[in-house]
Amino acid sequence: MKTLCITSRSCSVLLDPEGLYQAREKRMLTLNGEPLDEEYRSVTSLFDLEPDTEYTLESRTESGGAETLTFRTKGELCTLDVRDFGAKGDGTADDTAMLQAAILSCPAGGRVLVPAGDYVTGPLFLKSRITLEIAAGATLLLETDRNRFPILPETVPADNPDGEVLMGLWEGNSEDGFASALTAIDVTDTAVIGEGVIDGRGGEGDWWIRPKEKRIARRGHLLYTQRCKGITVQGLTFVNSPSWNLHPAFSEDLDFIDVQIRAPWDSPNTDGFDPESCRNVRLLGTEISVGDDCIALKSGKLRLGKKYKRPCENVEIAWCAMLDGHGGVTLGSEMAGGIRNVRVHHCYMRGNDRGLRIKTRRGRGRDGVIDDILFEKVRMDGVKMPLIVNSMYFCDPDGHSEWVQTREKQPVDETTPRIGEIRFEQVEATGCKACAAYVLGLPEQPAEHIALKDCSFTFDPEAEAYVPVMAEQVEPCRKRGMILKNVGKVTLDRVRHEGTEGPWLDAENVEEINER
Repeated sequence: MKTLCITSRSCSVLLDPEGLYQAREKRMLTLNGEPLDEEYRSVTSLFDLEPDTEYTLESRTESGGAETLTFRTKGELCTLDVRDFGAKGDGTADDTAMLQAAILSCPAGGRVLVPAGDYVTGPLFLKSRITLEIAAGATLLLETDRNRFPILPETVPADNPDGEVLMGLWEGNSEDGFASALTAIDVTDTAVIGEGVIDGRGGEGDWWIRPKEKRIARRGHLLYTQRCKGITVQGLTFVNSPSWNLHPAFSEDLDFIDVQIRAPWDSPNTDGFDPESCRNVRLLGTEISVGDDCIALKSGKLRLGKKYKRPCENVEIAWCAMLDGHGGVTLGSEMAGGIRNVRVHHCYMRGNDRGLRIKTRRGRGRDGVIDDILFEKVRMDGVKMPLIVNSMYFCDPDGHSEWVQTREKQPVDETTPRIGEIRFEQVEATGCKACAAYVLGLPEQPAEHIALKDCSFTFDPEAEAYVPVMAEQVEPCRKRGMILKNVGKVTLDRVRHEGTEGPWLDAENVEEINER
C-alpha cells in the first residue's frame, strides 16, 4: 500500500498496484483498529479524518495477505461552514452568494465545509490555498438558466509577452465561454474533496439542445482551471455536465483521484476528463461513463498551439475504468501544442466505440507532435475498435475537405503534425468487432514507430461490420487484424489473435515490419 494524496481531512491509498480499477482481491480494512467497509477497488479514499493526526490503516485479503500503512493528515487553520454564511441547502433557495462568500472569506490554510443538503448554485470561483469539502450527502445543483451565468471572455489584452491573457476556451480555440460550476483562474495549492456530488443538470436546461450552437457564449463545464498550479480533486462525483466535465487548461501539478464522472450515453460532447496544455497530471482510481470520449488529452488548435507551444505532457492515467463513451483514452484531436510523455496503465475499458485512440489531422501544425506514449496493462471487454491511430480525423468545418482527406502526399510545412513513438504493451481485448488496430498516417509524414508487445485480441463471433476510424475513404470491416497505412516502423512482439478473418496484417506504404 501507499498513499496517493493526503489533505487535512482525507487520504487516498493505492491498495493493489497490480490490480486494474478493481483490485485482484477484495480488502478488509481497519483504520486505527476500527473496521471499515470492504473494498473491491485498487484505489480507495478515507474521509472524515481529523487534521494533523496520525492514522494506521490495515488491509487484509481473503487469501491471507496483510499490510499496514501509517500516515499523518495535514494541518488545518479553521473550518468555515457554509450554513453559517446563510446557505440553505434546501434544493430551492439560490445559495450562490452564500457559498461564494464562504470561499472568499476562507483564510489560507482553512477549509470551507458544504455539509449534507441540496445547494442550488451558479458557478463558483475558487481561491488559492484553501480546501473546499463537499461532504457526503451534499449536492451542488447547477443553475440551468444560461442568462444567469458569468461569461469568461476569450482573451483580455495584457501587458505581457503574449499580449493577452487567456480566459475562455472552446474545443481548442479561445472563445467566450460560460463559467463552470467550479472555476479556478490563477489558483495555487487548493483542494476540492469529499464524497458529495456536483450535478450540472445538463438535461434540465437547454445545454444539450443544439449543443454546437454558440448562444451568448460557449457551454461551460463542471470544473475548469486556467493557469493553476497544485490542484487536488478527490472523491467527488460529477454528473450531467453541460459540456466537458473536467477541463483543466494551461495548468500544472494536478491530481484527480478517486472521482466518478457520469453522463447519459447520448449526451452531446460530455467528455469526462480533458486536460489541455497541462503538465504533471495524475488521474488515478477514477470511473468514467459519458456521452463522448471518456478521457481526451489536448493542446489546442493551430492558433493556440503555434502561439503558446504548450504541450500536454507528463501525464499518468492509472487504475481507472472507462465504461461506454466514444473513446476510452484519446489523444487529440486538438493537439497543435503537442502531447508527450504519457503513460496509461492498469486500466479497464468496457463497451467503448474505440479504446486507445490517437487522432490528428493536417492543419494541427509542426508543433503538434505526439510522442513517447505508452499504453500498458489495459484490459478491454466489448470495445469495437481496440487500437486507433488516425491522422485524417474529419473534425472541424474543413475536416471533410480534399486537403485534409487526400491520400496523395502534400507538402510538409508549418501545418503538418507528426506522430512519433506509440507503444502498446500487455493490452488484452476481448469481444472486438471491426479490427484489432487501424493505423492511418499521413503519406507525407508517416507515423514513425508503432510497437505492440504481449498483446492479445479475441473477436466477437457475432461481430457486425463497423467503420474503424473517423476519416473519409474508410470502409466498414469486421474481424480484421491490423490495418496499417503510412507507417515508418512497426514492431510486433508476441501478439496473439483469435477469431480474425482474412490476413492478420494489411499493410500499405509501411517501410519496415518486425514481427516475432
